[in-house]
Amino acid sequence: MEIEKSKKILIVGLGLLGGSYAQVFTEKGYEVYAITRKQSTIDYALEHGMIKAGTTEIDTEMIAKADIAVFALYPHIFVDWIDANGKYFKKGAIITDVTGVKCAIVDEIQSRLPEGVEFIGAHPMAGREVYGIENSNPAMFKGANYIVTPTAKNTEYAIETCKAIGEMLGFANVSVISPQKHDRMIAFLSQLTHCIAVALMTCNDDANLCCYTGDSFRDLTRIARINEDMWSELFMLNKDMLISEIKAFEGELEKLRRSMETDDVETMKKMMRLSTERRGMFDKKLS
Repeated sequence: MEIEKSKKILIVGLGLLGGSYAQVFTEKGYEVYAITRKQSTIDYALEHGMIKAGTTEIDTEMIAKADIAVFALYPHIFVDWIDANGKYFKKGAIITDVTGVKCAIVDEIQSRLPEGVEFIGAHPMAGREVYGIENSNPAMFKGANYIVTPTAKNTEYAIETCKAIGEMLGFANVSVISPQKHDRMIAFLSQLTHCIAVALMTCNDDANLCCYTGDSFRDLTRIARINEDMWSELFMLNKDMLISEIKAFEGELEKLRRSMETDDVETMKKMMRLSTERRGMFDKKLS
């Protein structure tokens, strides 16, 4: 499916991801508008040709003319924003997002929108360890995954539109799964990995570690430079599934520890063989 060039796009939250979306939509020939918190962000976007117009205020006319709106906000801010301003969207508008959790917000957003305005969740599995529109770069979408999370309330048109957005942005793989499956997968694939990176960086306070480290530690802790406000909110909104994954990880780490204590080298090697085999599946996917 190709999204008609006449469609007007609204980006709410013009940071790293919102700015990258805006660049792609503009380059593809769409009219892109933005509402965001800082005037300096609007100025940057205008100066670099990312958007046609933008504001830091709630512009009801700008909201009302949007055919597609992409929200790149913290979950609680997203819900509050829709609660206050969702009524301004026109009938037929499609709203999507970039939020890292779904079950905690999908029903909340859908229940707050007027009849004829449709929200369909999406999650671009891409990011960087820096923030702000000045660091936005659509290249981070290349080779990455994009997940669409429809519910029974979504139309086929909205699902296809959301998939088309992922394809237009340049994602290598576009998947469609339920919000529940998304949150289970994300607890393991994203949230747990951030927990591990944080724990690695906080379990040893030797100030000279950076003088000794090799690539393995740098690679493993790349995501330890973390936005504490955003990630603590995401963890808490998905805490049951995340805690379950943490316990499973602790069990495997404990198995490794016991194998060393008991000189059970074969168990250790068996785990390493399984690890190598499963990691190979990711390498095949990327090649």
